[in-house]
Amino acid sequence: MKALCTVQVEEAKGTLVPGLGRIVAMPVTSIRAARQGDEVELAELRALLWSDETVEQHGREVQKLIRSGMSGTLPAVVLVAIAASEGLAGFLEVGLRSHADGCDVEQPVGYVEGWFVREEFRGRGIGKQLMKAAEDWSRARGCREIASDALVDNLESREAHSALGFEVVDLCVHFRKGL
Repeated sequence: MKALCTVQVEEAKGTLVPGLGRIVAMPVTSIRAARQGDEVELAELRALLWSDETVEQHGREVQKLIRSGMSGTLPAVVLVAIAASEGLAGFLEVGLRSHADGCDVEQPVGYVEGWFVREEFRGRGIGKQLMKAAEDWSRARGCREIASDALVDNLESREAHSALGFEVVDLCVHFRKGL
């Protein structure tokens, strides 16, 4: 599959982002849709982001998503960042939703379900490249907006979203009660 986005940087001066430090682009990183053969490494990355499921459970979910291109009944894709070492530096899962908080209720919206960059690759612009590819994927499906979420106490994610132009539309505490 052809890479969705390739970035080459001659000089890595970087951009200073408050709270995140200096973001420096990697010399060569390609972003592409996940494909068969990525499942094991992708499942390991997902388990680092979402530790409530096992690597095996993530592997089954990834296989299904790669094979079908769907999350439930709506289109979705896992975008992966390939490091110069040919391993996965990070991923972003994006799919369509019929609506999202703070977005136009009459338009479908691209929704970032998960966004993760390996710690050793952070601060190099990889998350930004993944997000740009997710925005392009969403635009190609008629979306005018892209939305995401983060836990209230995940300041690193909130700062990364803000640095890329996202605005906070709601802070919410969810409750449950067993019956």
